[in-house]
Amino acid sequence: MKNIKIIGVVLLIASLASCKKWIDYNPRDEFKISDLEYLQSESDYRTMAVSVYTPLQWLNQAVPVGDIASDNAVSGGENASDVLSLQQMDDYTHTPVNSTLTELWQSAYEGINRANYMHQYKNTNKAGQTVNFTGKDALYGEIYFLRAYYYFHLVRFFGDVPLFTDKRLGLTESKTLTRSPKADVYKQIEADLTTAIAALPITNTEKGRATKYAAQALLGKVLLYQNKFDAAATMLENVVNGPYSLVSNFGSMFVESGENGPESVFEIQYSNTTPYYNWGGVTRGQGNYAVQQCGIRGLNGSAGMPYAAGWSTNLPTTNLANAYTAGDIRKAVTVLDIEAYKNANPSFNITYQVAPFKNTGLYNQKYLPRKGETSGQIELNYLNNQRIIRYADVLLMAAEAFNRSTTPNDTKAQLYLNRVRRRAFAVNDASKDITATGTALRQAIWDERRLELAMEGDRFFDLVRTGQAAAKITGFTAGKHEVFPIPQFEIEVSGLTQNSGY
Repeated sequence: MKNIKIIGVVLLIASLASCKKWIDYNPRDEFKISDLEYLQSESDYRTMAVSVYTPLQWLNQAVPVGDIASDNAVSGGENASDVLSLQQMDDYTHTPVNSTLTELWQSAYEGINRANYMHQYKNTNKAGQTVNFTGKDALYGEIYFLRAYYYFHLVRFFGDVPLFTDKRLGLTESKTLTRSPKADVYKQIEADLTTAIAALPITNTEKGRATKYAAQALLGKVLLYQNKFDAAATMLENVVNGPYSLVSNFGSMFVESGENGPESVFEIQYSNTTPYYNWGGVTRGQGNYAVQQCGIRGLNGSAGMPYAAGWSTNLPTTNLANAYTAGDIRKAVTVLDIEAYKNANPSFNITYQVAPFKNTGLYNQKYLPRKGETSGQIELNYLNNQRIIRYADVLLMAAEAFNRSTTPNDTKAQLYLNRVRRRAFAVNDASKDITATGTALRQAIWDERRLELAMEGDRFFDLVRTGQAAAKITGFTAGKHEVFPIPQFEIEVSGLTQNSGY
């Protein structure tokens, strides 16, 4: 992470304690490090807390999936078998044997296991010692925020999932797990975020760390997903009235200089400071692998041309491009028409290869790879943060919550919606304001979410939670595709039941 150094804390070392040669064997006798050496100082706790953040980076494919599985994007790539797991989700032919879904499942549970390990030894470490220090409660606020985030990721993707919170589980214990109803998972998420909110500071000097406002925003989103609109409105209002603001230049948020800016509530941090070369773990380096995927295949140009080449994956659809109306500055920031760009910039001498598969002529400019923003194995080390919760997202969630509350407040819903729209059209008057109320206002808010957050990974989940997916997504089957299949490997290892229809 940019300001949180990535430290590979191998929690599996803890399992060494169970591999005894003799009943009284102590690994210290052979000068071996064991988990008895962990969590003996404030530094140990803070170092291990960083390791709980690390799997956030491994979830980078959740963002392209959220758009490819919707009407916003197509998988693209070289051919029909290029990143087959994404092709299948685009075509709605995905099955439990899907490498991307397996990675998203395993990465989230790795994060949960790491959070649980710290929870397990919060009061006393493995050696029975108590380690107290100033700021420990706030540090654990981060741990509970992260555990909530991992579980929210899982419940959005898979519905009912195994729920465990007391300790880190080993392979044998995982075989005893069953899937918990998503209502129970949401209950735990809410509990973790409530604990986090009480403990976290309102700001954090290290970029990328959770804050009280980030936890409130995530809890508001979680409540919205459960149709708890009154509670969501109250919670999100805290963030609306917080220290955030809409940046005047929409596009500035998606370049390096705009990261962690005044609109950023929570971002997953990436870095290119340590060169990464492991093609066997493409999503698990310091860099953001999803950026390379979005790039234009075979792109070349003069020194002034800012973009770098990529693999023509996660291509915006013409349906998305056409959804923007004249004057909306977000279109040019979100969707790059490479041929139009080439014609408008003849001095760049641009050449490129037309996307071989599912070509739309359009590219995801929010995360388009740029020159000078990678290192080592260039495809694996892009430094682009993933914007997880922005202030505009909070405003639109709050607008929806107020519109859908038991006693709707459409005046406030319009206010928050129109703050986003005025920035989108660069106006300071009511010329682009939405004045509708009731269900028409609700649809306007949903439509605005698409335009504002396009290619940021929320579209599929928004369509599902609002009941629009079957009407908007080609190939979507109601009663099946609201969730993705549990990875087959997990079915075989843990004996879990499968989602309906898979």
